[in-house]
Formats: sequence, C-alpha cells, structure tokens
Amino acid sequence: MNTQTKEGIRKTIENLIATATTFDIDKLDEIYHDNLHVLMIDASGQTMISNKQTFIDLFQSKLDNGDEPLNTWVEFIHIECNQTNGHAVLKRKVNLTGIEQKIALSIDLIWEDNRWQVTREVIFTAFE
Repeated sequence: MNTQTKEGIRKTIENLIATATTFDIDKLDEIYHDNLHVLMIDASGQTMISNKQTFIDLFQSKLDNGDEPLNTWVEFIHIECNQTNGHAVLKRKVNLTGIEQKIALSIDLIWEDNRWQVTREVIFTAFE
C-alpha cells in the first residue's frame, strides 16, 4: 500500500512507470489526478502543455497501434513529501516521439482518496 512517505512516493512513481510503459489506461486513470497538468520543454525551448485526457490519449494511441512497451529505466534524484503533497525529481529513458531519449522530470503529487495522485509533470527533453 502506498503511504504518505518518501517510499510511498517512490512506489507510486514506479507504479506510474510500469503502468505507462505498458499502456495500462485504467491504472493511469487512477494515478493521474483529474487536474493533471503536463509541461514538456524541448531542446529548442518550445513548450507543449497537456492535460490528463491528452496524455491518456497518447498512451491509448500507442496501445491501439500495438507499440512495444516503453523503457522502464529510472534514476531517482530527489523525493520529498509531507502528509498531503509530494515531489519527485527523476531521469528516464523514453520513446514518446519515435526516438528514445533521456528526459528529466519534476513530478508533483497530492494525497487524495487515500492514495498519491500525480498533479503535475514538468518534462525536460534537453539535458545531459
């Protein structure tokens, strides 16, 4: 069971990765908060803003297309939380756009309905 601890945050993020990389839409719907806000920043500084439905649709299209599961590699940089809010910074290797690349993520979570839910992802695609 995920608890209101750093380990609970880590387990939620690991579950998110396992769920997203296999395109498990029902579980993604539980992990992503209804008010999810995703900001992606690419190498040229362009930004793309998404919400829960847009991100779920992305993974649904991968499922519908029969795409292979995504890479599950993760490196946790920092995790912090209190009783109601959590934050994780991590690196991942992903192929969301046709090219596998390293990305850095800053993920905010809220403890609601007796579980951690992701409310914000800031994704940086350009870094070393």
